[in-house]
Amino acid sequence: MPSYQAMLFDFFGTLTYGVQRGAAHRAIAESLGCPPDTLIDVLDRTYYQRASGRLGDAEATLRWVCEQAGVRPSQRAVRAAVASRQHAVLADTRLRAEAVPVLAALRQRGVRTGLISDCTHELPAFLPQLAIAPLLDVRVFSVQLGCCKPDPALYWAACHRLGLTPADCLYVGDGGSQELTGAERAGMTAVRLAAPDLVDHMVFNADRSWHGPVFASLAEVAAAYA
Repeated sequence: MPSYQAMLFDFFGTLTYGVQRGAAHRAIAESLGCPPDTLIDVLDRTYYQRASGRLGDAEATLRWVCEQAGVRPSQRAVRAAVASRQHAVLADTRLRAEAVPVLAALRQRGVRTGLISDCTHELPAFLPQLAIAPLLDVRVFSVQLGCCKPDPALYWAACHRLGLTPADCLYVGDGGSQELTGAERAGMTAVRLAAPDLVDHMVFNADRSWHGPVFASLAEVAAAYA
């Protein structure tokens, strides 16, 4: 298989194990005066609106979510809930055991690394705390760029920051947000991570019809393409 100058990774479900919302999210809903199931339903329905960053900062976005859920909490409650959401999403996030070794090995081989993630405000806030942070040459977040996968702007932004062309880059993801077909349309080669833990992974707009390369682990991808 060909080698690439850079490998770009999705975050949730790719560099992390499969994600599900933990109990803390229900407690946050209650602190806002909202039935948990109602708030979670709104969060699911509005994911891409929130992940685009077009609703404003984290507080403005959460106030908007509360309005969609039919509640109007105090500013103090919203501010506290924003902090709680960051902790809750972080608690839901577990890096794959192979994530750090694979990223470190790629960099030792001279392969650049990067992150392209659909996400809301929480991930950019806590990513610097994670062990993968110093192993990423570039980080592209939908909430900061103003668009979500499969928009080619996300992939091209990563290439521009690396000083590479899309053809120089391999994209690795679990397939959420039509990210694999999006990467291909942007000019990259894409592969799907289909680890066993992703069976119940929380995912939106998945690449259900993907027929390209599929791997069971990050280490397999790195061994095949680096």
